[in-house]
Amino acid sequence: MKTELAMLVGAVALAFIQVVVAAFGAMRQVGLPILAGNRENIPDILGWAGRAARAHRNLLENLVLFAALVLAAQAAGISNAITVLGAQLFLWARVAYAVLYIAGIPWARTAAWAASVLGMLMILSQLL
Repeated sequence: MKTELAMLVGAVALAFIQVVVAAFGAMRQVGLPILAGNRENIPDILGWAGRAARAHRNLLENLVLFAALVLAAQAAGISNAITVLGAQLFLWARVAYAVLYIAGIPWARTAAWAASVLGMLMILSQLL
């Protein structure tokens, strides 16, 4: 498996871990019966659990773009040092983003997000 595809699989695994963390945090705040119900009038999930849910949603938004870039590069037969580094940068920046967001560290979180976007731009540059 090419490195870029391995990083895509890693990003999907990260998304799975993040949804489990977010669900655990929500369950601790509002309880399993509320989460298992129809979720009407569910209270806001606050603190680290709310940040975990927002970090997960942000990853999903970016994962669509990353997956499209990696799959387009693979379909075009493009794999080089820049696409590999871009994919690695995306994944590890997203890991840092998740940790920093859940911990409540705003500016470092933003820097990690920017690094992940740079990783995507690196792959895009090889497709243009």
